[in-house]
Amino acid sequence: MLGAIYQRGTRRSARRHQLGLDLHCSFICLTLFIFQTFPCSKAITVYYQNGENPFLPSPTSKGIAYTGLAAYDPTTLIPPSPPGPSAVPTSFALQVANSVPVAASMPQSGSFFGFSIEMSVVNQVLGKNASVIQVPFLNLMANLKQRIGEVRIRVGGNTQDTATLVSTIADGQMLEKDTENSSNPTQTPPLIYTSELLYMLSNISSLVGIRWFLGIPFNDSSNWRLEIAEQGQAILGDYLIGLQGGNEPDLYAAHQHRPANYSYYDYFGEFASLVAAMDANQNIIRQDLLIGPSIQNIWTPEQVWDTGFVDAFSPNLAYLSVERYPTDNCAAKYPGFNFTLNDPQATFPTFLTHQSSTNLVSSYLNSTAYALSKGKQLVMFETNTASCGGFPGISDVFGAALWGVDYALQMAAVNFGGALFHVGGQNVSYNPFTPPPTNQSTYHQWTVGPIYYSALVVAEALGPTNASQVLDLRANNENQFTPAYGIWENGYLARVVLINFVSDGTGASDLNVDLSIPNVAMPTQVQVKYLEAHSVSQKGDIAWANQTFGAFFDSDGRPKGTEAIQTITCSDYSCPIRIPAPGAALVFLSSSMSSSSDSQPDPVSVTAPMTFSTTVVTKLHNTATVDPGVVATSNGHSGQQFSQEPLLSSSWGSAKSAGYKNIVPEAAFTSVVFWVSFLWSARFAMEIITL
Repeated sequence: MLGAIYQRGTRRSARRHQLGLDLHCSFICLTLFIFQTFPCSKAITVYYQNGENPFLPSPTSKGIAYTGLAAYDPTTLIPPSPPGPSAVPTSFALQVANSVPVAASMPQSGSFFGFSIEMSVVNQVLGKNASVIQVPFLNLMANLKQRIGEVRIRVGGNTQDTATLVSTIADGQMLEKDTENSSNPTQTPPLIYTSELLYMLSNISSLVGIRWFLGIPFNDSSNWRLEIAEQGQAILGDYLIGLQGGNEPDLYAAHQHRPANYSYYDYFGEFASLVAAMDANQNIIRQDLLIGPSIQNIWTPEQVWDTGFVDAFSPNLAYLSVERYPTDNCAAKYPGFNFTLNDPQATFPTFLTHQSSTNLVSSYLNSTAYALSKGKQLVMFETNTASCGGFPGISDVFGAALWGVDYALQMAAVNFGGALFHVGGQNVSYNPFTPPPTNQSTYHQWTVGPIYYSALVVAEALGPTNASQVLDLRANNENQFTPAYGIWENGYLARVVLINFVSDGTGASDLNVDLSIPNVAMPTQVQVKYLEAHSVSQKGDIAWANQTFGAFFDSDGRPKGTEAIQTITCSDYSCPIRIPAPGAALVFLSSSMSSSSDSQPDPVSVTAPMTFSTTVVTKLHNTATVDPGVVATSNGHSGQQFSQEPLLSSSWGSAKSAGYKNIVPEAAFTSVVFWVSFLWSARFAMEIITL
């Protein structure tokens, strides 16, 4: 009996052991299946307050290559080391004359700093048609209009030279690309578009006062397509201020658009043919809107002037024009075309000295003087940090904002009549502003780049009077890291711009400038606005007077934060101004400095600009948004893209979007594991009881 009982007990124990093994194996297999089906997130969420980042910048790891869109490339470069006090004296006196110096520029327009938008991307940047206009773009332009009254924008680029205006497009679109017939090294597609594009520009102008430059196609000079001149004038009226005749003609031969021996004399002949064709066209009312020669740097401006270009076409020319980028990233962008490779890390420091700007304008000093002697203005019709899309880590960081301020004011100081900074698509790094990719537009916002901050600073520096005269002050014994500019308005010193290119978070390289005006008592106080970031390599969250447009996918075109204007108390004859390293300061003096010390500073505070709401319903479900400050201090929703989503959304379908793909799987995983564990444990217990 005892043996039988023992044998039955042994069999029961074996069955229990086997059952345990079976259950454990089944549970492990099911768990592995769940892990395979619902992968866990490997990221750790770290929350911190808006505008703060406790982590110091470091060079991007070379172990993993970024393969996404260039406009959002996270590549970070190493800032140049501080040169030290022997190379950059941090305390110096700066005396600026009250009356306009002889060497100051001609009176400059407040709209000096404008934009050039590649024609092929206007349906992304400006709007889909005349009725559906991009609201963030309107807000961005309203910010500038509020400061200077109007903004000048060119719609053109390589794509204008092959664009054709048609009556309709089969699918009802405003613009389409023929991607199968791209021949440039930059793989620029030909375009077809309808007059809807021009009506869209007109509607934008009615809202934010944009003045437009357009371009006449130059790829077939034996059969001029003048519809854009005809309809542009009819639809835009006075909002159309120029028509470009040829885009970078000195590159036509290299791009295989003309014979190898194509020269500036050939361009002269084609321009003459264009003038004759326009003159014979009764639908073109104004014949004085042409712009040329718009050359890069293969030909010199003097070679074109020496053909008699200006004298021959003076009645037809609204502006003279050139285009220039300080360097290029073509080898990396378009391999196989024998471009010279420019290393971004080695190139970065070249943008962080005053010499970059002075070198760029040096070859045009003769031409700006020549243009004025002929009653014209020379415009930098297309420029930015580097051609072929710019450099990630250079074009999209704070250093580019400082460079943009210095470069624009340097051009103004040497009598350029304006400068247009280029805007491309998603595949470039230098955009002043970028809409989200089409497939992300329902949950991502715009990205505002450093060059847009440059535009704000220059707009406020020049002001809305169109009477500002600019002079490079050659400050700090012409130190290349600390340029400064004086701006005179209506005959008197009005504002001073001070720049510090040095990147030094310790504060040891901050500048202390003793600003004074000889023989004139300073006002009792001045007001200062600062352009700031922690480092020249910082991406996003740049601050202009404490206001920012955030980081990637972070802006609706309106500045965030409360404007902060510093008030500096002055002595009788000087004002101490601090400029952070890195940073820039715009100092507002009296609008009409006189010998009286009772002069009041300029009214510099900017009230909230006109903003625009959408004209169509784009979301039907769950349109509520959440303050990110609440999310940061709560249990959270999705930390993965907190830095990219300033208003974490409950948008329809957001749980399935790329930014939140792990939310549902993680919750499902936890739930499934719990119930599987419970059920298998219950079954195991029942088996034991019944054995």
